[in-house]
Amino acid sequence: MACIGIMDSGVGGLSVFREIRKALPNEHFIYFSDNAHCPYGEKTPAYIRERLDKITALFLSRGVDVMVLACNTATAAGVEYLRQKYSIPFIGMEPAVKPAALGTETKVIGVLATAGTLKGSKYLNTKGRFEDQVTIVEQVGKGFVELVEKGQLSGPEAESVVKASLKPLLDAGADRIVLGCTHYPFLLESLRKVAASLGHPEVKFIDPAPAVATHLIEVMEQRGISHGDGSSRIELLASGDDSALQRTFSLI
Repeated sequence: MACIGIMDSGVGGLSVFREIRKALPNEHFIYFSDNAHCPYGEKTPAYIRERLDKITALFLSRGVDVMVLACNTATAAGVEYLRQKYSIPFIGMEPAVKPAALGTETKVIGVLATAGTLKGSKYLNTKGRFEDQVTIVEQVGKGFVELVEKGQLSGPEAESVVKASLKPLLDAGADRIVLGCTHYPFLLESLRKVAASLGHPEVKFIDPAPAVATHLIEVMEQRGISHGDGSSRIELLASGDDSALQRTFSLI
């Protein structure tokens, strides 16, 4: 049985954990919500790397075999840094620009993400491979992380917050929208409702979490990390109050 550490700035990474647990149901999971320092979106890369060092040390002390950065901003700021410093494998978030670019009919794709992710080299490199084929429009999901951390996933306030960031992408003609923050899939109901109310019920939202789970299995097999031979064990940890973590975990 493998010990898999999964971290995020808050509860958003549970959207990734949900897919990992489907693919690997018989492992020991440790999920860490760094909610005392959330959101990461406006934090400096140096600050985020400092947090990642502390979280990695905690995971290593608990015997983690592989660590998933279930946070696009943390991936952008620190995944390469961690890979150079530590011997365990690190799995980061890959911006789902490729499936959006391949699936679009309007040749316009939207990206909803944090400011940190949109400025990160990982996203910019991915964007650079496709921007000569499609038009890529971007918006920061302003207030999205805060909604999810509060558990306010639907209703008039959530829809109002979602509309402010989603409407410019739809107005630009995007028919595929990349969810570039792991918190955002928890707002899918509101995103779809707002899109329909704006006359775009056909728009598709792309969640990269299933691809992350697939990649995790590939890396574990490449590194000889056994999996699938135990009974599931889950630990939920938080740097702050864990009520949001417990509440959101009950939804997955």
